[in-house]
Amino acid sequence: MTDTVLLTIDGPRATITLNNPAKHNRLDNDDIRALMGHLDTVETATDVRVLVLTGAGEKTFCAGFDLGTLRARGAAQPKDGAAKDPQGKSGFELLCDRVEALRVPTIGAFNGGVYGGGTDLAMSCDFRVGIRGMRAFVPPARLGLHYYPGGMRRFIERVGPGVAKRFYLLAEEFDGEELLRVGYVDWLVERAEFKTHVDRLAATVADGAPLALQAMKIALNQISANQLDEAAVRARMQVCAQSEDLREGLAALAAKRKPVFKGR
Repeated sequence: MTDTVLLTIDGPRATITLNNPAKHNRLDNDDIRALMGHLDTVETATDVRVLVLTGAGEKTFCAGFDLGTLRARGAAQPKDGAAKDPQGKSGFELLCDRVEALRVPTIGAFNGGVYGGGTDLAMSCDFRVGIRGMRAFVPPARLGLHYYPGGMRRFIERVGPGVAKRFYLLAEEFDGEELLRVGYVDWLVERAEFKTHVDRLAATVADGAPLALQAMKIALNQISANQLDEAAVRARMQVCAQSEDLREGLAALAAKRKPVFKGR
């Protein structure tokens, strides 16, 4: 693992921090492998109920893939063959797919600007908290690169094709207020309120019923991508209906107390 990507776990909350502010938290192949390893840890840590993905420093959340590591021929793929799958997806695309599909709900906490592939890493999160003064843009049209399809799909699903074209075809730079208006971020807060807002949101997710939250996340992602497996959704509904969590939730409601869910 690398010290430029950090994982901490505090009770039900995991936090991954991109820790290379001097390079605007750009990711190279080693960073992507480290992130994948941390996501594996979060996926298998059954006590973890929420992941916060953020960056170190006050300028940039993530500036995407380190273009200095691209092949001399200019292909937008990482050098190492292990970073690609048989479909030709780059390591960065696989990373964003993995964040999107993670078992637990994810919160993108954007401590600064979001650029290049970092915009897709941000979009991969279930909830997105921006900070006033942040900016975002995607430069492939200015470089001659073709952005990968997974990222374009996420943009269209979350902000619609018109805004996606402004990002990809015009390479338009968006400020924080516009990012909030078009739905790229769900909240835009002052820096002094940023940590408190993220902590409160993470606590709210962590207090929810894990089986129901995780099952509904799968269903919502499938519906958004027009790939709903209704039979599987109904099977997960049945699991929730027979769960200890539901019995606890109903008992807590009747007793007017806070429920204590165990994820079973």
